[in-house]
Amino acid sequence: MNQPSSPDAAAIRGRSLLGAMGQSLRLLTTDSFAVVGLAVLLLFVVIAISAPWISPYEPFKAMMTESGRLNRLAPPSSAHLLGTTSFGNDVLSQFLHGFRVALLVGLVAAVAVGLISTIFGVVSGYFGGYVDDVLMRITDVALSIPTLPFSIVAVALLGPSVENIILVITILFWRNGARIIRSAVLTERERVYVKWARAAGASHLHIIMRHILPNIVRVIFLWVTMSVAFAVLTEASLSFLGLGDPTVISWGQMLNTAFSSGNLRTAWWWVIPPSLALVLLVSSLYLIGRAYEEQTNPRLRRR
Repeated sequence: MNQPSSPDAAAIRGRSLLGAMGQSLRLLTTDSFAVVGLAVLLLFVVIAISAPWISPYEPFKAMMTESGRLNRLAPPSSAHLLGTTSFGNDVLSQFLHGFRVALLVGLVAAVAVGLISTIFGVVSGYFGGYVDDVLMRITDVALSIPTLPFSIVAVALLGPSVENIILVITILFWRNGARIIRSAVLTERERVYVKWARAAGASHLHIIMRHILPNIVRVIFLWVTMSVAFAVLTEASLSFLGLGDPTVISWGQMLNTAFSSGNLRTAWWWVIPPSLALVLLVSSLYLIGRAYEEQTNPRLRRR
């Protein structure tokens, strides 16, 4: 009997999920756009971690003038590099603390969304039949929920907090990922090496962990990357609508305060930093996701 070729033999033996994830991350370093995206994302992470130490003032501290008056809407100066708000708060301090909320919501929500999407998609696609029907009907019901109205009502009922925003984002965004991952699993479960593993008596858990998940990790990675962007934008949207956590500073809350105080068009130093940061963060995530897709999809590489 002929021995299988080396790629097939590796597929039959399977590979670890951590190994597949490591290979996925290494692919990103071969694309210049992905490197730029990773550099921007790393910079944002560093700023978020060090925000309490590099912020010149407390984000809610009211700045006073030498005459004892509230230093309202002061333009950028040596004392306040990004000026002050209509409440006398230092814009730079609030802007730096906004990194923490954006990345906290983005990363935690993306991990939760990725986990639920993966469980639903893998179980549904691998087992099929009645299990697939039940899980996909649940997904269909979830897909029928309108995103923005549900977000507004849910956060209003649960209360404006970072935890509740993360919960609402998780409830809303797992549904599309479940269908995407299920499609990938339906393809993988028909591979020859999966059938041989079944014939060899491998358990369902072994097949999923050693043959299915490592080969769909690129799909999961792309969905998680996009979920970070969705989560950041959703949190900013809810905060801009006044549903953000009032005890913490976020970029959406900064824009909401500027808008509600009537200074959205005049206090440019208050509006531009959080707006630009949102654009840069989402763009960096798009560059990472797009570059990774090109590296793992031969048809895109040929283009």
